[in-house]
Parts: sequence; C-alpha cells; structure tokens
Amino acid sequence: MSFVCLADFRAHAREQLSKSSWDFIEGAADEGITCKDNIAAFKRIRLCPRYLRDVSVVDTRTTIQGQEIQAPICISPTAFHSIAWPDGEMSTARAAQEANICYITSTYASCPLEDIVAAAPRGLRWFQLYVQSDWELNKQLIRRVEALGFKALVITVDVPVVAKRRQDIRNQLNLAANLMRMDLRSPEEIDALMEVVAAVKGRVEVYMDGGVRTGNDVLKALALGAKCIFLGRPILWGLTYKGEHGVLEVLNILKAEFHTSMALSGCRSVAEISPDLIRFSRL
Repeated sequence: MSFVCLADFRAHAREQLSKSSWDFIEGAADEGITCKDNIAAFKRIRLCPRYLRDVSVVDTRTTIQGQEIQAPICISPTAFHSIAWPDGEMSTARAAQEANICYITSTYASCPLEDIVAAAPRGLRWFQLYVQSDWELNKQLIRRVEALGFKALVITVDVPVVAKRRQDIRNQLNLAANLMRMDLRSPEEIDALMEVVAAVKGRVEVYMDGGVRTGNDVLKALALGAKCIFLGRPILWGLTYKGEHGVLEVLNILKAEFHTSMALSGCRSVAEISPDLIRFSRL
C-alpha cells in the first residue's frame, strides 16, 4: 500500500490500533476545540507566490539553536510511544537521527532515556520537562538528561492541573495522569504564533506545535515567523505503520511537500520565506 499524504497514515493507524489506544493518541482535553481549530486555522491562510524566479535548486535546511537540521520539521514530545510500536521512542529517535532533525523526548516516554540515547547516539535531542512539585526530583532529572547529552529543556508551562480527557475516562485509561500533549490552551495556534512573534521582536527563536498536516502548513507557519514546526500525532501514526521506517516516511512526505511549496512560492531557501507570502481568506 502506498501512502501519499499524512492523512493516509492516520487512516491506517485508526484501523490498526485498539479503540483505547487510538482514543489516547487522538484525544484532546474536554471538547477538543483547540485541537480542531489548530488544523482549521491553516486553511484560512492563502499563499501569494512569487513568479519568474529560478527555483531549480531549493534548500530546505535551517538551524535551531545553532544546530543545522535538514528541514524545519521536527518531532514534538508525546508520551508512551510503545502504544504505537513495540520499541516506542527508540524507533522515533532512530528516525529523527536518520532524517537529521530534532526529537524532543517526553517526560512520560515509555522507554528508559538511556535506551533512547543508545538507539540514536548521534541524534539531536531535547527533553520536555513537566515541572514537578518536588524540586529535588526536577534537579535530578535535569542532571540525568544533561549527562545523557540532551541539548535543551522544553518546559511545559500550560498544565497547572491535569486536563479532563473524556475518551480516556470512558475507556478507563489512566497512563501517568493522562498527560499526553503539549498543546497551548490559547486561541488557535496561528493566532498565538503571530502574537508571540510580535512580542519577542526577533530576540528569541519561536517554534510552533499543533495542527500541521501538510508541507503548505509548514511554509505558512514559517512565513508567520516560526523558526521550525514540531509534529506530534502524525509521528505516532507513522510509528504505528512500521516503526522508525513509518516515521521516516511521514517526515519525508512532509519534507517533499514543503520543498514543493517553497518552489511554487518562489522560495529558494528557508531564509527567503517571509510574511509577504501570506494572505488570510475572507471565507
């Protein structure tokens, strides 16, 4: 079976996973409004291409925190990858290393951190930290990941209380207090992105996680000021398909779509992606 877009991986994962596992991966807090709006928000944006430009060579490479990556498409922290594939985060880490992108490992990974590092020793890895009330525990965890070569901490700040995940409650599923995603509880990610970019005024790099499903979405996010996007659920769909090879397929499809979107928009490098490519639909 040939998968041609990320939606194909989603359909396959839904068929393969048990109901409780699927609901856990696809689940959102309460009514899931933010999750749905994040995806819909990209459809409100139209691209204004630049024509008559030489796009015979298009370079998708960029840097995050000074480290070169093959494309501005990286992997966000999601928990319990072994739900999707037996060796879970180890496969995800190997795929990220092969693709030469960053993988943020979740506090609630289903594999020991040491095993994840051993699986992909050359990979660019960051660590997502849910800050615990026990500060000594936080210190110990930070020292551990630093010793293992994690290059940055990604601190989750939007979960002061555990969200109510309705499907997990119905399925009587309780994995680590149901902490799964790192979604912002703000209005649509696109709106939040623009607000953050305006506020920081270029002083720090801004990344976006949420709602990206096509290469066009990646281009739109970068045009609005994101330095890089991070993928969550689509990575788990790919993992369900065939482990690290499925994750690589997801990343390669999205990268190819992004490459095409850049060429069609007249952008020969990531540096040429700018806000003047963007128009918001009136529909």
